[in-house]
Amino acid sequence: MQKNEIKIGFVTVSDRASRGEYEDLGGPAMQMWMTQALKNDWTAVARVIADEQDMIEQTLINMADIEGCSLIVTTGGTGPAKRDVTPEATANVCDKILDGFAEQMRLVSLKYVPTAILSRQIAGTRGSTLIINLPGKPSAISECLEAVFPAVPYCIDLIEGAYLETDDAFIKGFRPKHAIKKK
Repeated sequence: MQKNEIKIGFVTVSDRASRGEYEDLGGPAMQMWMTQALKNDWTAVARVIADEQDMIEQTLINMADIEGCSLIVTTGGTGPAKRDVTPEATANVCDKILDGFAEQMRLVSLKYVPTAILSRQIAGTRGSTLIINLPGKPSAISECLEAVFPAVPYCIDLIEGAYLETDDAFIKGFRPKHAIKKK
């Protein structure tokens, strides 16, 4: 990996999609959203995996520690069903949990569906990587990213990850004035 290369991880957690029985809509939706949101050149590291806690944990660890992703977004496995274990896997691999992300995502989702209170997505950091669990539905992915992404670039700055620049016409990232890089 080049020192300045920006990598973003995309993980779809779905038994059916991982077996090829169901088209992965969430992974492509997350990548499309990032393509619109970021001005930087970046490389996608994408995986479609089963709802298996060990597999989710190993995938997140590999993307953070080996692949060097500064941001990992996941979709799927955040509900109350017995096989939904993405939040548990995420919590197990994170150094710090950032509760505000989950609070904001549920708050915005409640504007659209009353079942948003069933969502258990979380966010946290592992080393220089920010990990965010997102819902499975593409429209909900977009709504949640719009709600939390303004804080994402500065969060990644604080954990010494890549410097992400947003396309302000799509979404404006917030950084205190002292944290804005001069060109």
